[in-house]
Amino acid sequence: MNIALEQLPYAARRQPVFVTQGMVATSQPLAAQAGLAVLRRGGNAVDAALATAITLTVVEPASCGMGGDAFAIVWDGQRLHGLNGSGRAPARISLAAARANGRTHMPESGWMPTTVPGAPAAWHALHARFGRLPFADLFADAIGYAEAGYPVSPRSARNWGFAYTRFAQELQPEAFAHWAATFAPNGHAPTPGELWRSPDMARSLQQLAENGATAFYTGDLAERIGAFAEKTGGWLRAADLAAHASTWVEPIRVRYRGYDVWEIPPNGQGLAALLALNILENFDLASIPRDSVQSYHLQLEAMKLAYTDAHRYIADPDHAQVPTAELLSPAYATRRSALIGREALLPAPGEPLKSDTAYLCTADADGMMVSFIESTFDSFGSGIVIPGTGIALQNRGAGFSLDAAHPNVLAPGKRPYHTIIPGFLTQNGVPVGPFGVMGGHMQPQGHVQMMVNMLDYGLNPQASLDAPRWSWWGERYAKLEAHADPAIAAGLLACGHALEVDTDSAPFGCGQIIWRMPNGVYVAGSDGRTDGCAIGY
Repeated sequence: MNIALEQLPYAARRQPVFVTQGMVATSQPLAAQAGLAVLRRGGNAVDAALATAITLTVVEPASCGMGGDAFAIVWDGQRLHGLNGSGRAPARISLAAARANGRTHMPESGWMPTTVPGAPAAWHALHARFGRLPFADLFADAIGYAEAGYPVSPRSARNWGFAYTRFAQELQPEAFAHWAATFAPNGHAPTPGELWRSPDMARSLQQLAENGATAFYTGDLAERIGAFAEKTGGWLRAADLAAHASTWVEPIRVRYRGYDVWEIPPNGQGLAALLALNILENFDLASIPRDSVQSYHLQLEAMKLAYTDAHRYIADPDHAQVPTAELLSPAYATRRSALIGREALLPAPGEPLKSDTAYLCTADADGMMVSFIESTFDSFGSGIVIPGTGIALQNRGAGFSLDAAHPNVLAPGKRPYHTIIPGFLTQNGVPVGPFGVMGGHMQPQGHVQMMVNMLDYGLNPQASLDAPRWSWWGERYAKLEAHADPAIAAGLLACGHALEVDTDSAPFGCGQIIWRMPNGVYVAGSDGRTDGCAIGY
């Protein structure tokens, strides 16, 4: 891949990072440094990814935690491996139980949307298969920050504040008291630069460091989670945690501009990104200026069609048949692309989901590369915090449908439609590198835009991340970043898009990219919309 070093005239003017020995890119600098330290101590890319991920649960707790899920794609030097680390609905919950509570849609807080956390098992599974350093060594920075405290970074503080307001309004007083005691001990969400610590979280991480996933799924922590759920009206039990296991999967792909773009198969929504790229393969975007109405219009229309199918078909493949091969066939993409004209389409999508997520990617001197993502879904997930542990449980069950005829309908032991997706790029069996974009329903849209920026327009990783983004939200409604050319907004409105120009970067996600150049040099970028960085040596 040819790397273009010139930047386009966008607001952020940062250059990509070039290294030879190892690279870490993520959304929080302290976590990136934890991963780099592991590489320097002789760890491989998986060790670095895990140290970064585990540290993120402390330094970016609104986005991820021990109570969340995780997914990964690993290039081991020879081939790709996919890991689905999503948890399942408790055995005691059901569609009837949700309806008995008067629900027509899954709530976003409280016990009902809480599913089994998958992240600790995913960490353990990745380490058992690929890790080089002792598992306990990967927890050192996380435990240190949880014990001694650290200054909260700006983007994390913002998400923290949103969560404080939401939970104060939505949670019952007892539940909010447990969340507030852990994450707002001074009576408010931490502000940028304010120190925060959690001895409870440090002790829980120490248990995981010493005993691996056993501590979380069959040990003391499992008993605490099950007992608190039973006491406070939750459906989750220790037996649900004991039954959990991560799943090794074969990543799925489409061919785009001579490259293979890889995602984790359903229940994740990576399929949506591949569907959109398959449609765009039928258009010669490279012949159209990147910053033009026509380019933005084609990308938006392809994404609408892709999301319409994604929301219709994606579900847990253990419980429903997902026609992945049929949806990704070139013939189907051709038929879908024929629907795109000059005017904005009005498809029939589901309701896009939102989330707070932490993405990271790593690479080492031996050519191993990791694309890793973890999340508790909304900021701090369900708002349920297990007393004495520092563990905030995810609300991933909010992704279930309560329509009995939908393949993604709520059911016991089932994994919900999942928003977090790691991505990876190869060419003719040779790895190019990992990439990811955080932000709920923005994630497939971000993946599509990164691929278009890189493969159609030749932007380097940092320039690709800095470039203005669009975000489709439903029907004809879309958002455009304020630093895009004003002529694009005017042109999209003329095409029938219900467009909003947004000065807030939050709706457009944030991401990281590492590419490996033909000479073996790594080049990386980290999104200026977040607190993170790309660092290496």
